[in-house]
Amino acid sequence: MGIFSRKPQIIEAQNAPQIMSESYLTYGNYFPVMVTRAQALQVPSIKRCRDLICGTIASIPLEYYKKSTGEMISPPRWIEQPSKAQPRFETLYFTLDSLLMYGVSYWQITETYLEDNRMANANWVANNRVTFNTDSVNNFVTQYYLDGVPLPMSGLGSLITFQKDEGILASGGSTIKAALDAQRAASIALETPSATGFLKNSGADLPPAEVSGLLAAWKRARQNNGTAYLTSTLDYQTTGFSPKDMAYQDAIQGLATECARLCSVDPYYVSASMNTTMTYANVQDERKQMVAFTLQPYVSAIESRLSMNDVSTEGHFVKFCLDDTFLRTEPMERLLVLEKMLALGLITTEQAMQMEDLSPNGNGS
Repeated sequence: MGIFSRKPQIIEAQNAPQIMSESYLTYGNYFPVMVTRAQALQVPSIKRCRDLICGTIASIPLEYYKKSTGEMISPPRWIEQPSKAQPRFETLYFTLDSLLMYGVSYWQITETYLEDNRMANANWVANNRVTFNTDSVNNFVTQYYLDGVPLPMSGLGSLITFQKDEGILASGGSTIKAALDAQRAASIALETPSATGFLKNSGADLPPAEVSGLLAAWKRARQNNGTAYLTSTLDYQTTGFSPKDMAYQDAIQGLATECARLCSVDPYYVSASMNTTMTYANVQDERKQMVAFTLQPYVSAIESRLSMNDVSTEGHFVKFCLDDTFLRTEPMERLLVLEKMLALGLITTEQAMQMEDLSPNGNGS
């Protein structure tokens, strides 16, 4: 009776996403930031932090587990490759890039399973292509648009929204702009190696055309390191400071540290800290600290969203395989643990070989 009375499972889409920060406006766009994503990536420390966060997490495999037993089971195909158009690494890399820059990232569902209408494949969507409407109090998103075209709020063609925080463009725009300004000032100083100054004429005033020609000739000679010659009525007086006096390098180094802090990355990883000592003995501890204080918010944002009932089947969850990849211990330590587990009868030899990704050495039994 229970078999014939079983009702088909009804899949409900995620509720309309809630606006979680002040980085969004009611007119469907993000808060007008001081710098763009392209400008932010011109700062080497921001680029380094982006590569570190996105590249590390995107290279870690996703796994599919059963909640009731904690057993890893055969995953749906989107676990291995969410998009048919590109590898999983690229999809996750730019998903994480959007979370870092904007605090929100989008996937558009391109294919669903017939049996339950859950996502089978999805493509990452650039944030500048997405706009939205909210309710009257700017609390929930009521309608998404892609390139100005309204999208369904569930099923095929709808968006899956990943959220983290305000994003560094909104929360750290002034810091990134200061870093760009420091780089620009240093670049100008390198383009004009001679100190800033002016030519003083103690004789008769020259016509504007001759003044312009004199200044142009002076600039060309200085750029070509030519020897200067001045008449008795002309005198060159400096008014600026040398690049060393302006301390451009110290400013760039200090702002690199601030940019690393903005991205929650240890300044050591962007070569912006005076304390650059790291021995082989503490690499594992450094990686654990990096996961806890830098990577975990991004990991949790993706894991928790993909584990929701409108994406994963009920009773299952998605998890990054951190322990067997990025946090994997040294071979000797793993062998000691396996030896004790074998001695206690907790695992078999075949299970131990499987844990170490070793092929069976017998007849396959």
